[in-house]
Amino acid sequence: MEKLRKHIEEIIPISDEEFESVKPFFTIRRVLKNQYLIQQGDDAKYEYIIMSGIFRVFYLDEEGKEHIVQFATENWWMSDYIAYFNQKQANMYVVCMEAGEVLCLTLEGREKLSVALHKMEHFFRVKLTRGYIALQQRVISLLSSNPQQRYKEFADLYPNLMQKIPKKYIAEYLGVSRETLSRLYSSNK
Repeated sequence: MEKLRKHIEEIIPISDEEFESVKPFFTIRRVLKNQYLIQQGDDAKYEYIIMSGIFRVFYLDEEGKEHIVQFATENWWMSDYIAYFNQKQANMYVVCMEAGEVLCLTLEGREKLSVALHKMEHFFRVKLTRGYIALQQRVISLLSSNPQQRYKEFADLYPNLMQKIPKKYIAEYLGVSRETLSRLYSSNK
C-alpha cells in the first residue's frame, strides 16, 4: 500500500491518519499473464490502479478485430469506464500482458471516499482530467498524424513499453500493419 500512498502524494499531501482511512476502500489482486480483469458482458465493478505489470484495454468489433484503447502500467488507472461509471455491462476487455498486481476500487467506494475525504475527491478529479487529456491527445494523433509520427510519439512517451509489449500489439495500437511497424522500427534505430 505504500505505492498507493506515494501515488496519491504526487497530487495531494496526505497524513498517516488520512491514509489509514483510504486503505480500506482498496483491495489487492494479483493477476497472472493472460488473465482477464474485465471481459465483454461482465459487470464493470472496479476501476484498477496498477501496482505492477502491464495491461491492455481493448474492444472487439463485429468482425472480431481487436482495437486497443490503452496500454497501462505502474501507477496508471484503467477500466471500461463507460460501463464502470454507468454501472452497466462491459463492452471492453482488460487483459494482463505481464503478471502483476492491481488495487481495485468500486464506484461506491470511490464516491464514499470522495465524500469522506475531500482531498481524495480532488485527487480523483485530477487523475480523471489527466486521463481525459491523454485520451483526447491519442484521438487527435490517430486522426491527424501519419504512421511515422504516431510511432515516434509512442516511442518518446513510452520507451519502456517499446521493449516489453509485443510488436503486433504496438502495431494495433498505432493503427498500422505489423510490416509497417517493422519498417518504422528499422528506420528509427
